[in-house]
This record gives sequence, C-alpha cells and structure tokens, in this order.
Amino acid sequence: MVVLLWWFVQGTLFRFSLHPMYSWRNMLLRLFGASIGRGVKVRPTARFTYPWKVAIGDHSWIGDHVELYSLDRIEIGEHCVISQQSYICTGTHNIRDPRFGLVTRPVRIGDGAWVASGAFVYPGVTIGPMAVVAARSTVIRNVPANEVHAGSPAQYLQDRFAKVNPSEPRKEVLV
Repeated sequence: MVVLLWWFVQGTLFRFSLHPMYSWRNMLLRLFGASIGRGVKVRPTARFTYPWKVAIGDHSWIGDHVELYSLDRIEIGEHCVISQQSYICTGTHNIRDPRFGLVTRPVRIGDGAWVASGAFVYPGVTIGPMAVVAARSTVIRNVPANEVHAGSPAQYLQDRFAKVNPSEPRKEVLV
C-alpha cells in the first residue's frame, strides 16, 4: 500500500508542484522516509522508486528528469549535483540465472561530486568526493575522489583540481 500511495503522490502532488516549491517536495520525500538535508533542491520531474532508500546531504541538487532507481540504498553527499536526465541505478539481473534473478547493490556519491547530464551510474558504484562524471557517460566502476571520468564506459580523463603550478597556464575543461 505504501508503494502505491508513493506512486500516486509522486505522480500528482510532487510532479505538478511549482518549480520553486523545493521545501514542499522535500517534505513529501521525508514523509515517505527519505533522508533529505538542509537546502536540498529536487526538481519536480525527478523520480524516486522507493524514497525510503534514499539519503541526500545538505545543499545538493537533483535536476529535471533524474531517475533514482532505488531498489537498494542511494546515498548522495553534501553539495552534490545530479544533473538532468541522469539515471542512478541500484538494480540489475543475473544474466547467468535462467530466471534473471534480481541483483541489487547500493550507490554512493561523495560530497561535492557532480554527475553531469544524461550519465548512467551502475549498481554498486561509488563516486568519490569532488569527482566528476561527464555528460552522457556510463559509469560501471568506482570513480576515485577528485577525478574526472568520461565516456562509455567512463574512464579517467584528469584530476578535477590539479595542483596549481604558477608557471603553467591553467586549462579549462568542460564536461
């Protein structure tokens, strides 16, 4: 019954709330067991399978059409950005099982991390603090802290914050 009630609430009160009604959506998520920090901004088109399995730290942002497929735990740290149309996935199937048995694994996203537009994060992945996943990337392995990963599958591109050498010009990287 709780799942059906959540689906109804998400499809109506949550989905059709005005864009600046972040406190309202946060309250609805908390009402259904999500752990939502201070100053969190969740867009009305974001979708949560089971909010009671989701924790979002202070001042994080969940963009439009983000899918949090929370069959298992999803932990998003503080000051994170999960950009529009990203898919955070905690469930898959055992391809060696003739019945395709369900396999779930938690996803963790560290403080200050950014998952850019349209990225797909596989079950069991940890994205480290201050790491970046570039737009349209497919993350099948952990992303260490302060690294930028891009591609399908996502691979190391460079450090996000390199040690600054005053004699070298600083390169700007767009993801």
